[in-house]
Amino acid sequence: MPIVKIQDLHFSRGNHRIFNGIHLAIPRGKITGIMGPSGTGKTTLLKVIGGQVKPDKGIIEVDGKILSKLSNKNLFKLRMKMGMLFQSGALLTDLTVAENVAYPLREHTDLNNALIDKMVSLKLEAVGLRGAKNLMPTALSGGMARRVALARAIALDPLMIMYDEPFTGQDPISMGVLIELIKTLNKVSKLTSILVSHDIKETLQIADNIIILSDGKVVESGSPEKLKQQGSAWTQQFLNGNPDGPVPFHYPAPSFKEELGC
Repeated sequence: MPIVKIQDLHFSRGNHRIFNGIHLAIPRGKITGIMGPSGTGKTTLLKVIGGQVKPDKGIIEVDGKILSKLSNKNLFKLRMKMGMLFQSGALLTDLTVAENVAYPLREHTDLNNALIDKMVSLKLEAVGLRGAKNLMPTALSGGMARRVALARAIALDPLMIMYDEPFTGQDPISMGVLIELIKTLNKVSKLTSILVSHDIKETLQIADNIIILSDGKVVESGSPEKLKQQGSAWTQQFLNGNPDGPVPFHYPAPSFKEELGC
């Protein structure tokens, strides 16, 4: 059974149509990459799955539950099973690293302080930053901040983690660390990972399944190998970053020779 199932999703902001009849399923225990050109609603899709954005039409099912049929209380309970790694990291700047990771545990559980401290150490050890637990976020590099945010995202042992552009602004070493962490955590913790990214090489490297969005629809989906070998000309252009193809380099214009009077 897929952990996320979406049927006939429609959503617009004003006159701008973002989704126009999307159907997709995200398998459990796998890493699924959501890709597509800028402005195709990839981050909005994560918000729809998390119940933060209500669609104009469609059925959104997460872990066997249809979001539109849940009360606010039950939707809140379901959200506790979803971890989220924001593009900016979104750490609380007035709290230490340890306090940031402990925050969801203090807010949503009745664990005592001693047990919370142990849980925090476990999560920070998993991302390689137990030694940084007393630092403030301003003392962290961009890569370290992203890893602390990941430790916080797994604090409540979720079923699923959604990553919004996790590789943006990372140096090669930090990017390599994040790639390895995402793969390892998904396998060891038996998670489902949904990864929105413009970083094609890195996403193809770790994803089990790729879903490509464009013009409000799912253009193509499948394993990275399948899309590389059997994808449409548009998909090949997108994955390879070719400047010309089905999406032309030149914006439509009258004949250049005629314009020059040749």
